[in-house]
Amino acid sequence: MSDPQQNAAAAAAPAPKTSNTKRRVLMSLIVLVVIIAAIAYGLYYFLIARFHESTDDAYVNGNIVQITPQVVGTVISVNADDTQTVKMGDPLVVLDPADSKVALDQAEANLAQTVRQVRTLFVNDNQYAAQVALRQSDLSRAQDDLRRRMTIAQTGAVSGEEISHAKDAVRGAQASLNAAQQELQSNRSLTSNTTIASHPNVLAAAAKVRDSYINFARNTMPAPVTGYVAKRSVQVGQRVSPGNPLMAIVPLNGVWVDANFKEVQLTHMRIGQPVELTADVYGSGVVFHGKVIGFSAGTGSAFSLLPAQNATGNWIKVVQRLPVRIGLDPQELEKHPLRIGLSMNVDVTIKDENGGQLGAAPNTVYQTDVFAKYGDQADAEIARIIEANEGTSGPGTGGSQKTSKENVQPATKQDLAKLM
Repeated sequence: MSDPQQNAAAAAAPAPKTSNTKRRVLMSLIVLVVIIAAIAYGLYYFLIARFHESTDDAYVNGNIVQITPQVVGTVISVNADDTQTVKMGDPLVVLDPADSKVALDQAEANLAQTVRQVRTLFVNDNQYAAQVALRQSDLSRAQDDLRRRMTIAQTGAVSGEEISHAKDAVRGAQASLNAAQQELQSNRSLTSNTTIASHPNVLAAAAKVRDSYINFARNTMPAPVTGYVAKRSVQVGQRVSPGNPLMAIVPLNGVWVDANFKEVQLTHMRIGQPVELTADVYGSGVVFHGKVIGFSAGTGSAFSLLPAQNATGNWIKVVQRLPVRIGLDPQELEKHPLRIGLSMNVDVTIKDENGGQLGAAPNTVYQTDVFAKYGDQADAEIARIIEANEGTSGPGTGGSQKTSKENVQPATKQDLAKLM
């Protein structure tokens, strides 16, 4: 072998050792990086990740307030359309009020007539009391005549026939007094312990006016809440019946998120835990903040239209999901409105487990007072009719007048026996 060849072989001999060294260094670095990554992930999991549960199976939900008629009628006006905003109390749909107006006029006329009839009953109290006083005077005069004749009867100045006629006159006056008293008591039974406004006949007629007035007012359907119009199906000229959905109002200022977590994610989840959310419509740059406010009473499959029949032979276990309701910050909703059905990404911090799961859920109350004014307006109309027909003064307007019983007491049998 020549010298150049020997030199070349000598130079190439250390090359395998250098390659092996680099490989060992590279493998060591890879192992070190893996170990560091594992340690970092372990620290991240034990310090942060294990206190969070997240899902992208979450959607915006909210109240959908249906507008339905309460009376039968023909639509003559539709004052709102889809995507428009309406305020609570705004008239949305108006029905033809012709039929209900006729019924209301009849009920008001009946109330006015009833008030006048009851007013007559109170006036009759005074009339019958005057009759009792008159009959009492007749009885006293007849008794005095009999007493005088009985006094001079022994002198022979008065015949027995005249005394008999005097006794008959006392009996007749007593009978007339009794009849007048019965008439007075009969009329008083219709007016005692009451006034014109609180008389049962007036109250019954007023109830018919109130019913007719409410039916008349229901021809105008107001918005129960403030929100956006959706699902409008009503048309002008349409004949509608109670219960038919005409449109819906969606109040977007009170929406929430239903997040469907796997059952294995619910172990440490509690009511009141903080939540961070992002919406696909706004992207990750807009973060919503909220809290867990409740858990559904059953999984989605349990409340589906066709629930799974797990008792059959062909059974495959499927991890179930439970809807978790999440309340949102109203101020953030005002800045970045959400619509029902939008997708959300939810991250719940489960570190604090002091809250409950079922019993601690707060109760929510939804109410509206737009229909309360119907009753108030009906009462005002009833009061106006009663005031216009009962008169400004007289018995029964401020309280029933009572005649003293001492003035109408009949003569006792002992008194008559003395005179007989």
